[in-house]
Amino acid sequence: MGARKRIRAEKLKKDRKQLYMARLNNCPTSPRKMRLVADMIRGADVESALNMLKSSPKEASGRLHKLLLSAIANWQNKNEGVRIEDSHLFVKEINVDSARMLKRIRPAPQGRAHRIRKRSNHVTLIVGNKEVSVSE
Repeated sequence: MGARKRIRAEKLKKDRKQLYMARLNNCPTSPRKMRLVADMIRGADVESALNMLKSSPKEASGRLHKLLLSAIANWQNKNEGVRIEDSHLFVKEINVDSARMLKRIRPAPQGRAHRIRKRSNHVTLIVGNKEVSVSE
């Protein structure tokens, strides 16, 4: 049992080295709006994802565009001398989680008060290499 577990752990560690991550914390956009844009680029090639984000009219797309550029820069730091076009990068994983919520009070009729919840989110973006098989 110990040998199998060790081999699996080594394989996971090796696979983790092929992933390059960028995080965006406490982004003042509701998670629901951010997920709409995140779902659009999940699994897409990096070049097409950048084009989609650039042409999208949504406010969240600008923030995800900047985050994707940061993940690409993290990849470039670890892989100096390798061209991005040859590496076949794609958006392997993108998670949008809810973050802190600012609670405010808005006056309502007849002396009541309604609570306003200003939501924010955390985004984790992971870029990976596609394994391209070359047939000879």
